[in-house]
Amino acid sequence: MSAQNNIAICELHPNISLPRVVGVVIGKTDVRSFPDRKNIGFDRFTFSFTVKDSPDYFINVSAWGNDGFINVLSGSFNIGECVVVENPLVSSKDPEKDEKYCPTTPSLYRLLVSEAHSRVLLCADMDTVDRLLPLLHLPVKDPRDFYSLGDIVANGQSLDGSVLNILAAVRSIAEPKQFTTSDGRRGQRLEVKLFDDSVTSFSLVCWDREAIQLIQTLVPKETVLFIADAKISFDSFRNCMAATVNSKTIVTVNPDTKEAGLLFSRAKEMSSSGLLVDDDRPDDMPVDSITDVYTVNHLKQRAQESPEVFFGLTYSFISKLDLDSSISRVIKTKCARCKYQVNEELQSCTNPSCPGRDQPLSLTTGFDLTVDVTDHTGTLQACSLRSPVAEKTLGCTIEEFTGLDDEQRTAFKWKFLLERCKIHMKVIPSTKVRSGVRGMILACSLADPGEVKQHMSALLQ
Repeated sequence: MSAQNNIAICELHPNISLPRVVGVVIGKTDVRSFPDRKNIGFDRFTFSFTVKDSPDYFINVSAWGNDGFINVLSGSFNIGECVVVENPLVSSKDPEKDEKYCPTTPSLYRLLVSEAHSRVLLCADMDTVDRLLPLLHLPVKDPRDFYSLGDIVANGQSLDGSVLNILAAVRSIAEPKQFTTSDGRRGQRLEVKLFDDSVTSFSLVCWDREAIQLIQTLVPKETVLFIADAKISFDSFRNCMAATVNSKTIVTVNPDTKEAGLLFSRAKEMSSSGLLVDDDRPDDMPVDSITDVYTVNHLKQRAQESPEVFFGLTYSFISKLDLDSSISRVIKTKCARCKYQVNEELQSCTNPSCPGRDQPLSLTTGFDLTVDVTDHTGTLQACSLRSPVAEKTLGCTIEEFTGLDDEQRTAFKWKFLLERCKIHMKVIPSTKVRSGVRGMILACSLADPGEVKQHMSALLQ
């Protein structure tokens, strides 16, 4: 090993003897396993990471081996640390195959690490570390080549499935949520809320443990991210666009670029102005995860006891549902950036605090209903029932509803009014309403009588 040569990534080629590559880790995947074709009944383990040794050059490294070797190696370093890769196999890459699940790199090669021939060590030379660490703040893509969050929202579902770059600030970081798949594999999910000067809240989802560990070190409202190759998709549950960090994504924290500097300054202004305060509350839980059953009175009591947002399930009647009001009170058009109700004829948002006020108007239209929820213990008034939950509850699209006449809408209302429903709810304690609590309906369906009897008996005990 002492005869190895330090080779710059840009100078690598397959004929180099005993190569030694030193770089800072800018990306890393979780360990995965696959059935070993040569040894039936056994698995092979692998993970990949990406190292960078200069502003323009970085390369993917794949490690393969048994369970013990791969898990120990993966646990020996993290994103942001400097490593020495000794005696890897330098292999020509097939861009379509080898970079399908790895970041796209400028190198013509990839490095393969095996237990028998290679080592990966933390770099102990501090001069080298000091030289490499600033590379963490240089994006792997052109720093001017990115979509603003407003661009993504404005383009909407036409971007579904796209892979693109994003420059945005971190607004909030939720707690990781653990889950187990149907085949027994354990996983995790973390959601980050991003913002910029065009949109105040946009979801970024991380599934890999490595990405989650990186995100958890960030300081909300004081961190800007350049996210290279984020996967964009349409979230049908929330009726909005969202981004995902996957194995091709490289996240650059606080990029050393002009564009990031401008956004950082703007983010501090938005934070200090209070523009980001109103919506800083926990994100919605998956409906299937909401299992705590409450009476209406229990919901009110818990809201009075604690200022924390919580989620609950109630078997109650819908006692007020004004579907036969004027269309403008049932269906509302709002600014896609700040959610402020707007008049389409004005062609601009009238909210003085809207981050996209000087930009072309981007609109969303949907149901925006207030309903009362009642059971034997009381009534929770003015609960919000909005799109897309409203469409699922009513079984009716906006276009279909606007085609109904007054008599048809009244008849439609009585399909639901005074019916016992199973209602999943987000409960927000609030001093801005008389009751001290705001309810947001996340799902609503007609209740099964047997299920109602079982849960109501338990509550009355």
